[in-house]
Amino acid sequence: MQKNFDTLIDSYIENKVGIAAHFLSDTLAGELRGHLVHLHDTGRLLQGGTGNDQGLLFDSLRRSDSIYWLDPSHHHPCENEFLALIDHFISYLNRTCYTGITGYEFHYTLYETGAFYTRHLDQFRNDRSRQYSMIIYLNNHWIEGDGGQLLIHQKDQPLTIAPTGGKGVFFKSSELEHEVLMTHRPRMSITGWLKSE
Repeated sequence: MQKNFDTLIDSYIENKVGIAAHFLSDTLAGELRGHLVHLHDTGRLLQGGTGNDQGLLFDSLRRSDSIYWLDPSHHHPCENEFLALIDHFISYLNRTCYTGITGYEFHYTLYETGAFYTRHLDQFRNDRSRQYSMIIYLNNHWIEGDGGQLLIHQKDQPLTIAPTGGKGVFFKSSELEHEVLMTHRPRMSITGWLKSE
């Protein structure tokens, strides 16, 4: 666990984008993927929007994914195992990097074939609590032709990240604009933000 945390943090310090190829175990990634498929099949996913509160908008020309928020009150074993892992990561991050993270929010994300999310920043104009963005991929046997890459717009040159299963990505919410390129098969992940008051 600590080795994966160090990989994520060290690569973030070096490149402003942390990447750990095996942030999730294959077992946990598979359980979360199965639960997401079940949520989709039972009609529990909601359209993803942009903005927050009264400014929440739904525009499928900008964002065409579906989401489901994770919550300990669901008492779902694999969700709780994932959130426990995030608790451990935040504790380690605060202890080693003095980040002052006090909370988080995460949701499942499903991009159906043909879905995408145009270039955007993860921090709201009226709420600066999101400090770090995290994306953890649940896809099995992903290949380049499947599309759905995360494209991060850095000053030097864009960084393209394949959404392979178990991989974790970590970056500052207020600094890096990014987008999800059109996917050619269903693309699954957990997306969230580490927050401070």
